[in-house]
Amino acid sequence: MKPIYTAVATSVGREGRSFTDDGKLDLNMTFPQSMGGNGEGTNPEQLFAAGYSACFASAMQLVAKQQGVDVSEASVTAEVTLNSLDGGAFGLSVVLRAELPEELHGEKGKALLDATHLVCPYSNATRGNIPVEIVVE
Repeated sequence: MKPIYTAVATSVGREGRSFTDDGKLDLNMTFPQSMGGNGEGTNPEQLFAAGYSACFASAMQLVAKQQGVDVSEASVTAEVTLNSLDGGAFGLSVVLRAELPEELHGEKGKALLDATHLVCPYSNATRGNIPVEIVVE
């Protein structure tokens, strides 16, 4: 692997603060209300969802350009779920919802998203580790 960019962030727990070394991100971290928190900050699942959806959308634009397809009006929404696993551990699952133009519904859109899933760094990092479902909307 040839490094292109390294992001650096520091966090102080789920009830603390997360910030980047360049100061561009500085967030209060809290449990969501559904988990007993006050909900006045963000949480790791929201940050992962934002990162994955942005990364997948960017990868989709790259693949679409290579395929000669216009996805300038497309968007990707990531739903990241925190799951309880056996033995007290936790795991994640993801649903990626790609809102594509009408002409990309069906097999053409599925082929685009399958190719995107092979290019996206988040998809490559999670492949085989967590369930990821991709839905065309």
